[in-house]
Amino acid sequence: MRGWKSLIVFLVLVTVAALVGATAAPDAWFAALQKPAFNPPNWVFGPAWTLLYGLMAIAAWRVYRVAGSGLAIGLWLVQLVVNAIWSPLFFGLHRIDLALVDIVVLDLLVLVTIVRFFRHDRLAGWLMLPYLAWIAFATLLNAAIWQLNS
Repeated sequence: MRGWKSLIVFLVLVTVAALVGATAAPDAWFAALQKPAFNPPNWVFGPAWTLLYGLMAIAAWRVYRVAGSGLAIGLWLVQLVVNAIWSPLFFGLHRIDLALVDIVVLDLLVLVTIVRFFRHDRLAGWLMLPYLAWIAFATLLNAAIWQLNS
């Protein structure tokens, strides 16, 4: 199942991660937090994540087609779980500190995943770079919010 049908599996996986994250959406608690000047407007997040999840799915699918379900795909799955945990920590439990730990781990996992992806499919590695850039920015944002509200 390394053809087009397997792409559907990866799209479903990122959709599940997105839905887990959506279970804990911004609320009045989040609105009341102090935020840094570089905090983007809320409407930016939905389109950004939609694009990033699509790129992530295509990247994983490309690697899966050439390498199967080895270490690279295993890392991709682990980072997807760590990604899905962030929103419930931050928005659901209001644990800015634990969310910061989670996203730093996510940064490292995504970096290692990208390195592994480049070994199998250069385009797949490139497709993951916008995701890394976005979560690096999100890490700074998370850290700033934690600092402003601690």
